Amino acid sequence: MKIKAAMDRIPGGMMVIPLLLAALINTFAPDLLRIGNFTQALFVDGSSTLIALFLLCAGAQINLRSFGVSLAKGGTLLFVKWFVGGAVGLLAYAFAGPDGLWFGLAPLAIIAAMTNSNGGLYMAIVGQYGDKEDKAAYSLLALNDGPFLTMVALSIFGAMGFVEGLFSLQSFISVLLPILVGMLLGNLDSDMRQFLSKGSDMLIPFFAFALGMSIDFGKIVEGGLSGILLGVMTVVLTGTAGYLVFKAFGWNPIVGAAEGSTAGNAVATPAAIAAANASFAKVSALATVQVAASTVTTALLLPLFVAFLVKAPWKRNKQ
Repeated sequence: MKIKAAMDRIPGGMMVIPLLLAALINTFAPDLLRIGNFTQALFVDGSSTLIALFLLCAGAQINLRSFGVSLAKGGTLLFVKWFVGGAVGLLAYAFAGPDGLWFGLAPLAIIAAMTNSNGGLYMAIVGQYGDKEDKAAYSLLALNDGPFLTMVALSIFGAMGFVEGLFSLQSFISVLLPILVGMLLGNLDSDMRQFLSKGSDMLIPFFAFALGMSIDFGKIVEGGLSGILLGVMTVVLTGTAGYLVFKAFGWNPIVGAAEGSTAGNAVATPAAIAAANASFAKVSALATVQVAASTVTTALLLPLFVAFLVKAPWKRNKQ
């Protein structure tokens, strides 16, 4: 049975198929693999550990002489993601109706969802379509985890004052450290670099499955059409912006599109914002379910969007 060959025929199949399979299991039989010990550790709770190991293996492939390119790519993605999310959020505030909503969306939900990205999805896509510099760019992308950049956008709009304590340097270092350890090993010993190079591709389907075990299709229903709309906007607007900017710089544009998602941790952002400023309390609950729906929608839609970009139908038409 040619399982791998069949998965390889689907763009991003080594990531998409395990993720969707796990999401189906989590939605309809959530306790099937939550039986403790090694099974649960690998298939349910293992995403963070597996991604950390993936980052270490990827870091070992980085030559210190080219690390500046990774920082440039990471910084560019971080800014593009934040700028597009903030701009759409500002538009939503400017044209919101009497109920404070724009097309049924809470502006807070828009900013929280669109300025945040799913690092696991990014690494899975880049693991298949990118190179070692693209993988190392994730060290900067960790900055958009949590409510920090959402607060920055809101403070710029004058919607609220800047609140300290929402960015943790320790959290940022904890993401960066596996990459740095890998870089150290790979640059000190070429044999270690070669040994660890085998780990990156192998880990992708395993952490993709674990990521899928955090996806519940029911969240799409709970968030309603507005939450699905938010997910579609996040993929199309931020993904396309990243694609075009990377293409303009002469980088792999697929890597730019890989940031077009919403991470699960963004679901907690509306509550964190409301805790910092009580004026957001009235929209916090609605924003939370909309962000949750965006998280699920982008996890399903982004790999398909990337597959569409990889096929590049407009390029074939020019030939």
